[in-house]
Amino acid sequence: MTMSDRSEIRGTWRQWLAGKTVAFLMRVVGLTLRYELRDPTGQKAMAKPGVPVIWIFWHNCLFCAPLTKKRFSGTAPASALASASRDGAVIESMISSFGVKTVRGSSSRRGVAAMIALKKALKAGEQLFVTPDGPRGPRYQLQPGVVKLAQSSGAPVIPVRFQHSSSWRLKSWDRFHIPKPFSRVVVSVGDAIHVPSKIDENDFETYRKKVEDALREGLEDIPNN
Repeated sequence: MTMSDRSEIRGTWRQWLAGKTVAFLMRVVGLTLRYELRDPTGQKAMAKPGVPVIWIFWHNCLFCAPLTKKRFSGTAPASALASASRDGAVIESMISSFGVKTVRGSSSRRGVAAMIALKKALKAGEQLFVTPDGPRGPRYQLQPGVVKLAQSSGAPVIPVRFQHSSSWRLKSWDRFHIPKPFSRVVVSVGDAIHVPSKIDENDFETYRKKVEDALREGLEDIPNN
């Protein structure tokens, strides 16, 4: 790894400040939001502190996910995956404000190191928060990394869907949601999905599609690939 790579992963003070500013603005907006939690099978209750769980949600829901962190894992140790890029440094600074540690890496950079760190966090009883279509998309397309992590660690994947009654949509690859003040956010928790440790390529794709479909449920803006 080059010196520029190391500095980019650590981030600069400007990126740190940007993340803290974003977190502050998120909290301000978050105070006005009305939340509704739907967890018909009680997944949240079963995912007690110290129980390794992989919570997943789409990248464009990254605004509300940190605001609802305590609703899922309380004060239990938690880590999230952020890209090894400048944007990832801002996200690292932002989510640390909500009590979540960060593992830096992606499928294109530091992927193996990130996978090892995530497995170590799960083994220590931490809960993980992962956006499986990040950091560059395509939108709503689940990358195989989260399924590989579940397969190798034995931790269940639990899909979490966020529905916004009213939001601004950025013109980014993920059409990022920024909920409008005083709007309603419905948080739906799906059933835990366990991926067996020994499966062939066909079965792996079956599980990848199963997780993807569970997270796509109720979406109306899925791109035509």
